[in-house]
Amino acid sequence: MAATQVVQSRRIVTEIPGPKSRAIQERRSSAVAQGVGSVLPVYVERAGGGIVEDVDGNALIDFGSGIAVTNVGNADPRVVERAAEQLARFTHTCFMVNPYEAYVDVCEALNRITPGDHEKRSILLNSGAEAVENAVKIARSATGRQAVVVFDHAYHGRTNLTMGLTAKNMPYKQGFGPFAGEIHRMPMAYPYRWPTGPENCGPEAAAMVVDQITKQIGARNVAAVVIEPIQGEGGFIEPAPGFLPAVAEFCRANGIVFVADEVQTGFARTGDMFACDHEGVVPDLITTAKGIAGGLPLAAVTGRAELMDAVHSGGLGGTYGGNPAACAAALAALDAIGSDDLVGRAREIGELMLGRLRELASRHDVIGDVRGRGAMIAIELVAGEDKAPAPEALAKVLAHCHSQGLILLSAGTYGNVIRMLPPLVIGDDLLHEGLDILAEAFGRL
Repeated sequence: MAATQVVQSRRIVTEIPGPKSRAIQERRSSAVAQGVGSVLPVYVERAGGGIVEDVDGNALIDFGSGIAVTNVGNADPRVVERAAEQLARFTHTCFMVNPYEAYVDVCEALNRITPGDHEKRSILLNSGAEAVENAVKIARSATGRQAVVVFDHAYHGRTNLTMGLTAKNMPYKQGFGPFAGEIHRMPMAYPYRWPTGPENCGPEAAAMVVDQITKQIGARNVAAVVIEPIQGEGGFIEPAPGFLPAVAEFCRANGIVFVADEVQTGFARTGDMFACDHEGVVPDLITTAKGIAGGLPLAAVTGRAELMDAVHSGGLGGTYGGNPAACAAALAALDAIGSDDLVGRAREIGELMLGRLRELASRHDVIGDVRGRGAMIAIELVAGEDKAPAPEALAKVLAHCHSQGLILLSAGTYGNVIRMLPPLVIGDDLLHEGLDILAEAFGRL
């Protein structure tokens, strides 16, 4: 089955959302639980490249990638073909009952491409939250310790344990407690908001983390430090240089498992295959999902063999973990990342977007910070010299962009960050057009 080719141009033929989308939204209100939200309720007919087409015939520029999932583009023909071939053979056996080679193939690929040349093992799961939860299980089993350290502004998922690891209350945690215990939160190296300035942020933040772990928890009690190399929902916070290496070194010196949550940053998104590569940080365990399989649900934990093998037989797994069609899609997506040099393309996207956005920031005081790497870019909106968050301005900007057919997402602990995650296969023309729309939105504030 061939993938449908989508014309790579924006097209607006109705108001957004259009009448057909509004009709489906009416049906949704009596069928889907209200707790499930949508950024932009335009109902999708097809998507590909940098375009999402809705049921009304509108074609929107995609700066969201389904939250960093469709790195290789939506319905990439190679992904579609390999997944369809697998579906025709069998859809499921459960790897824990009757295994299949594609699961092993994906694990071998992850062991090869993730940071570090040590011996590794992998397990396959369904979602990023499930991967993070299993990473904590593995770390606790391997070390015999219980405490887990996480950071301000972190997001790690929506299960009970990963809600506890997540920093932001609304909408992720409110009313869902009590949460798992033995979770300890540390300050994050947030350069834009560091009290003594960004130039001091890395060493000062690392020293604070070491001091607080040592005094408040005791290093010998910590099973794992879990951190996003660039924070996602927290606002695309790129830690100050030196922070990640210093924390990783402290972990190594104290037998603590350093877990890199690369669910959002992995698979070429940041201009490296993994965000840890930027400073040469080698995690003990790395969690991946989102961009791994071109849109099909798959996740993984990959790590040092002695840690991964410390868990007793039967202690890890899940009915759908490593679904055969998702494995086939992942193998095709990984091939596409390599053959299309999407690592290089992400860097090109970053250079283009950061240049345009920094010029835009020079003309609008409401843009306090422009940051990110590769195709993971954000702008933080503020009011006044005290950098007060400006979520109202963000809402106005997003409303204009959405009305003009540009898919954008918000983020940030304070609800004041616009995050941009275009597919890595998007063309420069669509990038410029999307940034033109964004510039128009700021001009209307």
